Amino acid sequence: MATAMAAASPFLGRNSFHVRKTSFKRCHNSDIGFSIKAIFWGPRKAVEPTKLELSLGDFTLTDLGFKEDTTDFDKARKLSVCVVSSISEVSADEWDACSLDAAGPEKYNPFLTHGFLSSLEESGCAMKETGWVPQHIVARDDSDNVLGVVPLYLKSHSYGEYVFDHSWADAYYSYGARYYPKLQCCVPFTPVTGPRILVRNTNYSNQVFDILVSALVALTVKFQVSSLHITFPSADEWGKLKEKGFLQRIGMQYHWKNRNYKSFDEFLMDMKQSKRKNIRQERKKISVQNLTMRRLRGYEIKAKHWDTFYKFYRNTTDNKWGSAYLTRDFFHNMASKMGDQVLLVIAEEGDEFVAGALNLIGGDTLYGRLWGCLPQAYYPSLHFEACYYQAIEAAIELNLDKVEAGAQGEHKIQRGYLPVTTYSCHYILDDDFRKVISDFVVREKAQLELVMKLLQESGPFKDNVV
Repeated sequence: MATAMAAASPFLGRNSFHVRKTSFKRCHNSDIGFSIKAIFWGPRKAVEPTKLELSLGDFTLTDLGFKEDTTDFDKARKLSVCVVSSISEVSADEWDACSLDAAGPEKYNPFLTHGFLSSLEESGCAMKETGWVPQHIVARDDSDNVLGVVPLYLKSHSYGEYVFDHSWADAYYSYGARYYPKLQCCVPFTPVTGPRILVRNTNYSNQVFDILVSALVALTVKFQVSSLHITFPSADEWGKLKEKGFLQRIGMQYHWKNRNYKSFDEFLMDMKQSKRKNIRQERKKISVQNLTMRRLRGYEIKAKHWDTFYKFYRNTTDNKWGSAYLTRDFFHNMASKMGDQVLLVIAEEGDEFVAGALNLIGGDTLYGRLWGCLPQAYYPSLHFEACYYQAIEAAIELNLDKVEAGAQGEHKIQRGYLPVTTYSCHYILDDDFRKVISDFVVREKAQLELVMKLLQESGPFKDNVV
């Protein structure tokens, strides 16, 4: 053990640590005699924790008393928890039943479905070679019914998460400690809020939830990784996980709220005059450029659309991000599984498909995800039309409560998308780093709350619009 002092960091401050390079103070003896020493992203050889099911133990569920009309799920007494290395090891019906019960039908979240998550694995997006090793947790009762699942990945980097912890990794390495690999509970490449501990609605729901959270922590200790991160959970989960020893962190996105509008013009009437005028001018530019906007859904979206949209997506990633997380096969696979939940906004110049925006439809939300256009093409205001205004029109038409337009982008505010809080939870094994990161997230939270307050106060809506 060695005590070290580093220069002050704008993220973590100046702190001394008792560094242990190969162990963590919070770790306890494990009945699994291994740790994950390394896992590499890319062509290097990866070390997999398990190729078979890894048991995390058997548990007894407490009988809370039942009514005469209880289901077989409610009569369960034993629970077995294990790790599986692919979502294909759980049937789509069982996974989706957990997802639907966890979110509720009115808040159905398409990104938590078996169809979406399996498309990521089957198309080579979320897999060992890309630094996303699936390690999903599954809880089955003594009748082999699935009562709970958790989407979980062993990761060798922090890309595709949208909750940024690169400064944490830098701090670890500056003290000679190892931050990667880590465990990540999330929907890969998708900054969308929703439940992460997916539990069937039974008399045992609370017990199963607690067991699954304990299993997540136990797996973190067994693998001897640096940390466990649950990103974009629901606000309810965020509160519960604080009681389980997780650090709480917040973030910010920009969402559009449907105030029972009957039309886009009715929405505009809630805006300040200058903002309303700006939006109308931006929308007029579309017709002036001889562009036609269309919204395609489900079977209306053909293979040719996806092939072209993939070119748009690669144009965006090559110019903006530098690497593409998603493959061509993902779009085809996802679309075939998700049907009418997929909404593709397309822009056409004559007969040519020149730009598009991908959305998924949830129970009460339209989720805007990806945008792209032809290489070397420039159409003023088309990005705003395809991504924001068409999404608002679709949400009004479908009677949806809100539009989530993805991460970042203060330019969304003047177009009716206001800042909202997002959440993440972090379980740090090393006590010293835990204290420092805890201080950081507290200071970060205070700053973000101030920024959000200022942005809300200077919003684009009339003063009488709540």
